[in-house]
Amino acid sequence: MSDLLELKNITKTYSRGLLSRVSTTALNNVSLKLESEQPTIMTVAGESGSGKTTLAMLLLGFVTPTSGQILYKGKDIQSLRGEERMMFRREVQAVFQDPFAVFNPFYTVDHLLSVPIQRFRLAKSKSEARAIMFDSLSAVGLRPGDVLGRFPHQLSGGQRQRINVARALVLRPKLLVADEPVSMVDASLRANILDTLRGLQRDYGVSIIYITHDLTTAYHISNSIIVLYRGNVMEAGSVDNVIKEPKHPYTRLLIDSIPWPDINRKWGETAIKVRESDISDQGMGCRFASRCPNVMEICKQSPPLFRLSDHQAASCFLYDHKPSIEPERLSELLPV
Repeated sequence: MSDLLELKNITKTYSRGLLSRVSTTALNNVSLKLESEQPTIMTVAGESGSGKTTLAMLLLGFVTPTSGQILYKGKDIQSLRGEERMMFRREVQAVFQDPFAVFNPFYTVDHLLSVPIQRFRLAKSKSEARAIMFDSLSAVGLRPGDVLGRFPHQLSGGQRQRINVARALVLRPKLLVADEPVSMVDASLRANILDTLRGLQRDYGVSIIYITHDLTTAYHISNSIIVLYRGNVMEAGSVDNVIKEPKHPYTRLLIDSIPWPDINRKWGETAIKVRESDISDQGMGCRFASRCPNVMEICKQSPPLFRLSDHQAASCFLYDHKPSIEPERLSELLPV
């Protein structure tokens, strides 16, 4: 089975300073695969600074990896030229966090949707372009007559975000990178937008990489999940296994931080300990050691990924009695 997208041992390091160079590793040796024939929704989760947005920028080709390769349909995206690069730009689309910032306030919705149609020559006439716009807006739950001809300030945040999804859909993408797509819309609209994304995967065969810090929405939308902390994979597997039975102390901390609709049930009981002096990219130990309630002497070494079941792995020495797996085999544990 062919791969739609493959990340092979991707590391991204940012450097700053002129006289004294200081480097920060945003992603460290991350590998994953998405298959062409089986569209899926994969969540990449973690707190701020975990490397989620860097991963999105790499997938979209906006930044280049320090080491490793990103392959789209078997070809390194950094080497794509001409028609191949145009096809990549068409088939890999993004939905970003802020629906207020992605629109030019001087243009109507019609302009936003018609530009990609013209750019990629998807229609032979204005009527055909109009039909594509109508189909895309209807697919995301909007009535074309309610939004076409209107300016961004005349629309709600939920409408703007769904138009953002419709803009990507007019290009009939193969992959959608959704970076915190519901974090800036009302809670009442989140379910609608998540259902829209589910519909794209189910009805249009679009694979989605859903990037979020919100494990509640991740559980409801995705098939598999990768949990990042400071650029490293802490835990990965099926969303049921990881959310319901988290194994890594960091994943447990994230789960414990979810507020429950029960005033008698405490949340956030796990103490979050950290010393700023311990947060450094220097050294080879576990990146979570300074905050971990289970830290051990062996944590001064960097833990491999341990396979805990057919659909779950964790990078933690609590499971050193389990077999380890290479990062590039992680996708074998992620269900579609």
